[in-house]
Amino acid sequence: MEKAIIGKKIGMTQIFDADGKVIPVTVIEAGPCTVVQKKTEEKDGYNAVQLGYGDVAERKLTKPEVGHQKKAGDARKKTLKEFKLAKAAEMNVGDEVKVDVFAEGDRVDVTGISKGHGYQGVIKRHGAHRLKETHGSGPVVRHAGSMGANSIRPKSSRARSALARWATSRSPSSIWTWSRWTPSTTLAVRGAIPGPKGGIVYLRNSVINVKEKGAAAGISSNPQKASGRVNPQKASARNK
Repeated sequence: MEKAIIGKKIGMTQIFDADGKVIPVTVIEAGPCTVVQKKTEEKDGYNAVQLGYGDVAERKLTKPEVGHQKKAGDARKKTLKEFKLAKAAEMNVGDEVKVDVFAEGDRVDVTGISKGHGYQGVIKRHGAHRLKETHGSGPVVRHAGSMGANSIRPKSSRARSALARWATSRSPSSIWTWSRWTPSTTLAVRGAIPGPKGGIVYLRNSVINVKEKGAAAGISSNPQKASGRVNPQKASARNK
């Protein structure tokens, strides 16, 4: 990947483009991030950097965490995340990554933890059906029911839908960075991103190559098909 940064979701608002259309955007406080650790090909087998975001008091960190961040300077970071950047070999511990790595119109992938719904059952979490509330069903109309255990494989599948805490890491892909506002650490991306206000999000340049729809979209360049569209004999037959 070429670019990456850690940020915090501030909230959603709307702006107007040059044509007067309403654009829903999510405001993100992106960076500044500090390079806390550098991975090299010789020592670790790959090139990457670990970025730190969000200043925190040293007393709120464990001694291993404080010792890990000593080389990066006096500031202590609360959130750490490793990124395999293309220019990781050129970066050094203590360098800062700011929001200006992204420009207006860039496509980004944003990853965040969705809002927690608490401990939920299979009906709300997975859309399971209720049992029929007739004679004999008992007080189990919203229960999960059988998990598929039988004599051949007497244990439930690992990917089976079950009741549990409902919050997942989701990443909407290929959304636009719309503009950068003041202060300089604020970034606006088009659309909604997962997570509550104040939630930590990770921004990367998009890995999906999205083709823009144009006037020639859907028209084949095959000469045989093109000749069929402009065949004078077929055109004369349609005009009869």
